[in-house]
Amino acid sequence: MPIDPNAAIEITAFQWVPPGAQGLVKDLRVRWALEEAGLHYRVRLIGGDRPPGYAQEQAFNQVPCFRDETVQIFESGAILQYIGEKTEALLPRDSQGRYRAIQWICAAISSVEPFVQFRALLNVVFADQEWAEPAKPTFEHFARLRLQQLSDRLGDKPWLEGDGFTIGDLMMVTVLRIADRSGQLADFPKLAAYVKRGEARPAFAQALNDQLAVFAANEPQVEEGAAA
Repeated sequence: MPIDPNAAIEITAFQWVPPGAQGLVKDLRVRWALEEAGLHYRVRLIGGDRPPGYAQEQAFNQVPCFRDETVQIFESGAILQYIGEKTEALLPRDSQGRYRAIQWICAAISSVEPFVQFRALLNVVFADQEWAEPAKPTFEHFARLRLQQLSDRLGDKPWLEGDGFTIGDLMMVTVLRIADRSGQLADFPKLAAYVKRGEARPAFAQALNDQLAVFAANEPQVEEGAAA
């Protein structure tokens, strides 16, 4: 198991988030990549009160941050590329294959995630806002457009560029899990099957279990009688 308290690689993660966000927090992407690469890492947990100076590590006070003996960086896309460069298992060594994998990281983050994530938030975080209901058709349109375009491009291939799983697939699967959890993949069976293929990888299962175990161990305790 790559988690090792003495490992040179360190990532940050939240010690607890509400159930609706569990399994989707972005340190999962980095955990999964490290599992695929067979790289040991340690985890530094943070809570609602960020450690002093944390904004110097992560400009937006989020997770994950990554550090090893060489770099200290944030943003999951940059971290995945750095991890991918350590193993051909995640990032091909030929220029064409390498940059095609990287392009899918960028596409997942910039062309797909904003639309499916905001559409999901309209049903949860913003559900009580007056503007949420009128906004749904617009975001529904753009989310479905992006999902249809992605489904057409994926076609019947197991992965985005054919038979080889890359960091591009890893990022895209984690983005599509947001859409899947909110019911947006119901009309896109090829994308739903693509997500299932990603989730069936042993490295994903281990990464997810490790993230969820942290949340379970740090579940806030409700004082007896407080909910009465």
